[in-house]
Amino acid sequence: MAELPEIEIAKRDLDKEVATPRKIKSVDVPGTKKALPAMRSKQQFADLLVDKRITSVSRQGTLILFHLDTEEIMVANLGATGSFRRATSRMPQDPDTKVVLTFTKGGQLRLLDAGDEATLRVLSWSRYDKIYPQQVDLGFDPVDMPMPWTDFALMLRGRSDTIRDLLLDQTFVVGLGPMYSDEVLHAARLSHARVASELNTQEVRRLYRAIVETVHNSIKYRGSGTSGHLDIFGKSGGFDSYLEVFGRAGERCRNGRGDVLTTVIRGVTHHYCDYQV
Repeated sequence: MAELPEIEIAKRDLDKEVATPRKIKSVDVPGTKKALPAMRSKQQFADLLVDKRITSVSRQGTLILFHLDTEEIMVANLGATGSFRRATSRMPQDPDTKVVLTFTKGGQLRLLDAGDEATLRVLSWSRYDKIYPQQVDLGFDPVDMPMPWTDFALMLRGRSDTIRDLLLDQTFVVGLGPMYSDEVLHAARLSHARVASELNTQEVRRLYRAIVETVHNSIKYRGSGTSGHLDIFGKSGGFDSYLEVFGRAGERCRNGRGDVLTTVIRGVTHHYCDYQV
């Protein structure tokens, strides 16, 4: 799945590529209407966008927001397998293409999804919090919300959750899934089963540093393509060669200190080394 680094990279690329502002000439929906929740028809969705301009692109949590030259926004939820792709009208259309925006200048923007989770929705700013109430309770954003490690420590106080559960909780930290949570725990040298409130000061500082550095380093190398994720130009990220444990079961971790082991937690494979305590 696309996690925070990949979504942040997509947001930055989209803001450069399609927010000039570009005017939307036409909208095609070759996929099913599942990609357009709350729309009565594909045509209704198209009518909301044609002749509008995208003025900027931002991110809230794991949602990508396209700001239009009206009081409206187009909200993209990429789900587990969705992605955007820049293209020209002459380029063959991928069979996973769900929505195509064609600009008066500058080609197309396509929404691709091998599954049925990615969605686009056009709405007014005034309705955003009502339609996406979960965005109100988002946790620490390692990219957009820098904080001192001491404030992070306060977030852990009294929490009886395991630190892996917290890393996967969007109300605690934004955008971490199985891959980056495994990498964070390895970098912090902490076991997934440790209880958050029982970490000592040194361990809290290691965990905080591991979250921030892992996310920012992945963005620096344009994310990971391990799960098949590609950026808006159809290219795989370069962070794969820096993954220490995820997807490397039975191999030596890159720092050479131990072999990568796995265990299954609630149906999801967790990668770790035995010196994480």
